Amino acid sequence: MATDQKKNADFLKQGGILAMASLFVRFIGLIYRIPMSNILGEEGNGIYAVAFEIYDLILIISSYSLPLALSKIISAQVAKREYKNSGQTLRVGLMFAAISGGVFGGFLLFGAEFIEKHIYPEYAGVHIPLRVLAPTILIVAFLGVFRGFFQGKRTMMPTAISQVIEQVINAIVSVLASYLFMKWTIGDPLQAAWGAAGGTLGTCLGAAAALLLLLFLSSIYRPVQRKLEKKDRSGRVDSTGYLFRVLLLTIFPVILSQTVYNISGLIDYKLFGYLSANKGIGTVEIKSLVGVYSSKYRVMCSVPIALSTALASSMIPSAVAAFTQGDIKQLKSNIASVVKFNMIIAFPCFIGYTVLGLPIIRMLFSSNYILGGKLLVAGSLAIVFYALSNVTGGALQSINKMSLPVFHSALSLILHVGIVYICIKFTPLGIYSLIVGNITFPMVVWLLNLWALNRHIPGGYKQEWIKTFVAPLAASLWMGSFTLVFYEIIGLITNSNLIRTLISLFIAMIVYFIALLVLNTLTKEELVEFPCGYRLYALAKKVKLMS
Repeated sequence: MATDQKKNADFLKQGGILAMASLFVRFIGLIYRIPMSNILGEEGNGIYAVAFEIYDLILIISSYSLPLALSKIISAQVAKREYKNSGQTLRVGLMFAAISGGVFGGFLLFGAEFIEKHIYPEYAGVHIPLRVLAPTILIVAFLGVFRGFFQGKRTMMPTAISQVIEQVINAIVSVLASYLFMKWTIGDPLQAAWGAAGGTLGTCLGAAAALLLLLFLSSIYRPVQRKLEKKDRSGRVDSTGYLFRVLLLTIFPVILSQTVYNISGLIDYKLFGYLSANKGIGTVEIKSLVGVYSSKYRVMCSVPIALSTALASSMIPSAVAAFTQGDIKQLKSNIASVVKFNMIIAFPCFIGYTVLGLPIIRMLFSSNYILGGKLLVAGSLAIVFYALSNVTGGALQSINKMSLPVFHSALSLILHVGIVYICIKFTPLGIYSLIVGNITFPMVVWLLNLWALNRHIPGGYKQEWIKTFVAPLAASLWMGSFTLVFYEIIGLITNSNLIRTLISLFIAMIVYFIALLVLNTLTKEELVEFPCGYRLYALAKKVKLMS
């Protein structure tokens, strides 16, 4: 029992490191997107959004799944003490990155104008930021290999530090380059596209900085790896060809799954652009509406969703090791812990955005905050379903059911396309049609994943409901009610939206924390694994909310 608790604590600690890094990274991303969004304007934001959806899709096909795949392979090798094999896997991963990153980076560089002309003619100028993003494909491929290697060794710190460095450089360069590119191209019909290209330049240089850091860390770790290889008594060193095939077989289902996830955004933008144009809406207005949706609603939702993605990624090495060793109890414990941790984050974000969505967007953005706030209020429920679909998908990958998340995502995508098409073409919902699809897509994936987990985990998998779902939701509703009342009361004292929103958010955090403890949602062991957990526990004990 003590061993299980120690394993779970270490797993949560590593997951917490990556999750907090992702939170910090998303927070920086949110902060820099505010001035960049205001610099680009809605049209520039629309071009930026479409360019990034295309880039993300190509990145997924070429190398995005490398960290997950390598961490899965290497963690299984480490569990069997095949240290020489783990080093060989790293070398094969670098070869794969060079080939895939080079080919797809070249495709994006030379095919940018073709993509704009034949696929996205409604978004004139999108080829400019795409060409700036082209070298990033190769850089991120190498970056993913080193991140996957360290994650497979069950240390999330190199990935976490590199993510922070990457985002800091990205933030500085993106804002500065957007401003300068917009300034230098005044009078150019494609000024908005050049501004978007400035934003994508930050992505490229940020990734390059992170890669340099991981190259440095890997050089420091090399002597440790050599010592481990000398202790290797397994005698197994797989051939390059064999590991290449294993890597491809591991990556391919992940690529399909993530491609289905991300292609939904590209399909949304294409459907919205095409069907809106048929209704007589101009291209500038189309790009502007997509700009509001992407730069306000999706950016705000991406912060909590990033936490679920990080926790799902951090779960995989430990879950793979547990499954490989036949420790089904530990496997179930890992999955249950991540789901619960996610719900403790997702539910208050959902309720908080529902209650204060409009004031938050108004506080952060200077343009079109009314539409942005309404979109956030209408679509914040998606946060909960994305968190659940991410974690359950990661769990299926951990038990070697790699194809199931792909199949589930494909089924959901078919339904998603039909729903979005009907909403845009036959209803007056307009841009809200994308919100409807953004909620239904992860909901269907989660339900299918949960059904599959129960079927394929030995003994079945049943998620605990009261403390995982009911208690966090009840605490969030309590928080939302108090926050809404306080926001109105503060409005009697000051008309400043900034002051009212900041005070209300601070009150919301306190009320939610108290509500969680009153409802006995967290144990001491779980609370101390949170950031500043020991201080939070000491505070809770002092006010007699925990013993």
